[in-house]
Amino acid sequence: MLQARKYVVIAVAVLGLAVASCADDDSSSGGATAVSGRVTVFAAASLTAAFSAIGDAFKTANRGTNVTFNFASSSDLVTQINEGAAADVYASADEANMQKLVDAEGNAADPQVFATNSLQIIVQPGNPKRIKTLADLANPNILYVTSSPEVPIGKYAAQALATARVTVTPVSLEENVKGIVTKVTLGEADAGIVYTTDVIAAGDQAEGVDIPADANVIATYPIVVTKAARNPAGASAFSEFVRSDQGQKILAGYGFTSP
Repeated sequence: MLQARKYVVIAVAVLGLAVASCADDDSSSGGATAVSGRVTVFAAASLTAAFSAIGDAFKTANRGTNVTFNFASSSDLVTQINEGAAADVYASADEANMQKLVDAEGNAADPQVFATNSLQIIVQPGNPKRIKTLADLANPNILYVTSSPEVPIGKYAAQALATARVTVTPVSLEENVKGIVTKVTLGEADAGIVYTTDVIAAGDQAEGVDIPADANVIATYPIVVTKAARNPAGASAFSEFVRSDQGQKILAGYGFTSP
């Protein structure tokens, strides 16, 4: 049901990158001052495709920079940072894990929300189990996978199921949302609850089943420069770029919505 939307969204993303490549340095950088050096970004797994594209556009706008990404669950990333991992920027898929960084006084400034996301049920192409609603996930013949509650997608999925008054026993708990997608696309699970952007990114390897608005959850994504940033100027420029018009266009191209 989402095939047409997938191709439109991906086409928009490609167009956004083309604009980034053609624009001059000042306009491409969203008004940020040109910077240099390596910028290490710790970002939620659901941001993999969009942030990789943003990283390319940022490097085009700031030719002396190199952006390195660490994509994982927001909970794993904040634990790594709080334990001393070298990160210039942290982008979380929820505000709860960002708060862990703030509570540890690991932020250099106030976190800024830069995107939102919604949930869908991810199923195999053709939806062979004919899953139509959250209630269908309670069928014992459906192999459902999710993540643990400290991982944002696991928390969001649990909230959606609780709102719909559906009790589901997962067959496995994956490390992050990409693990859920992989289980379904490989045929090792029938369904999972993921972000809309992950269904889009899966292309023809999966389909999405809409979750009604009254049971859906809006995921909020904040970003911050860390206090221990080794390249604070580059980190600030990257954060600003993500929130700039160009960064927002790229995010929208991958299915994210504005805060």
